[in-house]
Amino acid sequence: MFEKLLSENSKWIDAVWVKLDEKLSLVTLRSRDKLPYTSVDGVHDDGKESPLNWTNGFWGGLNWLMYIGTGKECYKITAETSEKLLDKAFFSMQDWHHDVGFMWHLTSGVNYRLTENLSSKNRNLIAAMSLMSRYNVSGDYIRCWNDGTWGEKVAGWSIIDCMMNIPILYWASKEIGDSRFSKIAMRHADMTMRDHVREDGSVNHIVVHDTESPRVLGVRKGQGYSENSCWSRGASWALYGFVLSYIHTKEQRYLDTAIKVADYFIKETQKTNWLPRLDFRQPDNPLYYDSTAGAIASCGLIELAKVLGECAGEKYIESAINILRAMEENWCSWEDSQDSILQMGSLMYTSQIHVPFIYGDYFLVEAMLKLKGNEFLPW
Repeated sequence: MFEKLLSENSKWIDAVWVKLDEKLSLVTLRSRDKLPYTSVDGVHDDGKESPLNWTNGFWGGLNWLMYIGTGKECYKITAETSEKLLDKAFFSMQDWHHDVGFMWHLTSGVNYRLTENLSSKNRNLIAAMSLMSRYNVSGDYIRCWNDGTWGEKVAGWSIIDCMMNIPILYWASKEIGDSRFSKIAMRHADMTMRDHVREDGSVNHIVVHDTESPRVLGVRKGQGYSENSCWSRGASWALYGFVLSYIHTKEQRYLDTAIKVADYFIKETQKTNWLPRLDFRQPDNPLYYDSTAGAIASCGLIELAKVLGECAGEKYIESAINILRAMEENWCSWEDSQDSILQMGSLMYTSQIHVPFIYGDYFLVEAMLKLKGNEFLPW
């Protein structure tokens, strides 16, 4: 599928994969005992003393992807080490949040699927059960955080990011033959379609719900520029998340929503030569970017293209390649002395602008592995 387009870009795809392996085969040894979030002066920081950080699964997940793509034992060892470092989080389960999919599905979930490790299966099932327990029956949403987080009452909040966490629920339903997990995932996806995704394909980051009814009380700007703007990473979470919900359920409404968000993302990213802005409705000055949005969206666009097939899907895989090529040319560091690869990530409109994040590197690797033709879907 898409043989002509991939053939035209094959030299670039192969060259990037070689650079990824050459660099990461060194970094995986240097950062084996870490749970990186970013890099400081070129060196990965270490989040293992804060085991509930939402990003703590991406380093292990990245190493599993490199193991899948290369078969090299060094990546497998780091991935297994990373998974065990997460065990400290089981001693503070009352503080868990909705990002358990990011943390365990990419580490324990992938480990179990590749090796049939029963400890990994159990870790992933516990995470899935925790996420399912966050479903608010009266409000019809999965609660993102607990009251007191950020010093606010947030029990009524849902965020667009959760679309990428619910695949662990689809997995759990299939794994143990219990449809309750997938039903809750679909209820949350349906709520996200209704309350987070706007008609033009842009998205709300945070929606505030009445905890006792399906009524929406308002929206928050979250990590974007304003309540009415569109945080680009939020759009990428929605794009990829709805593609994944379609893959797991085959429900047409999820595919239609993914297409709507994808078309909006492509239209906006073309305006800046395929380099995504931090927020698609931010002021022109200062011009902030977010490379992580591009990496995430590229993964979603490739999977969307595969679902749609040769004709309808071509523009989506072509857009993914355009984004990845632009980011590789402008924002990637291939120096062995620099632990991070994809630069120019941005946490939010008001802080941590243009810094590298581990999830940027994770989704870059996932996207390139897809372009190499590997069909493994970690979600």
